[in-house]
Amino acid sequence: MTNSGIPPARTPPPPRRRVLKTNADGSPRKRPVDWEGNEQAVLMRWLLGEKMRGEPVGQLYDVTYHVPNGGQRSKSTGAAMKRQGVKSGVSDLVVMDARGGWFGLYMEFKASPPHTAALAESQREWLAQAENRGFCAVLAVGLEEAKAVLRAYASLPSTRPGREDYRPINIGGTEWRKG
Repeated sequence: MTNSGIPPARTPPPPRRRVLKTNADGSPRKRPVDWEGNEQAVLMRWLLGEKMRGEPVGQLYDVTYHVPNGGQRSKSTGAAMKRQGVKSGVSDLVVMDARGGWFGLYMEFKASPPHTAALAESQREWLAQAENRGFCAVLAVGLEEAKAVLRAYASLPSTRPGREDYRPINIGGTEWRKG
């Protein structure tokens, strides 16, 4: 206690730094690089740029999303995500746009060589399942192949019904449409 009756301030302990694992020779290992994630981010930036330039493939930007199924997580987070519906093998990118007779596109994205990971059996099964249900299912290895796939998909004719033909069928749930 100080003379004023106030206990002295405690200094917090220094922050703990995560200790990197070491190689056999004792040198620290380099942090792993997410080659696939980095390339996929570049792909999405490219798609946004194509949208801003008014290119046909850019129309897919607003309806393309990533399914965050991969990555390192703790066991408890992984278990919670599994309870919430995360499934093994789900493709990385989904394009929610019906074209060329397909209901949409599921794209499994892999990094360019030499960083290409093998296609897991669960990923192969998911692509087959998507294709059997009327979706275009594609494995794209590398940025350039993924761009080519998206350009080709965007060039297909739209198979959405016209707005005048649109008749939503109510199967329950809470109404979300305005008016």
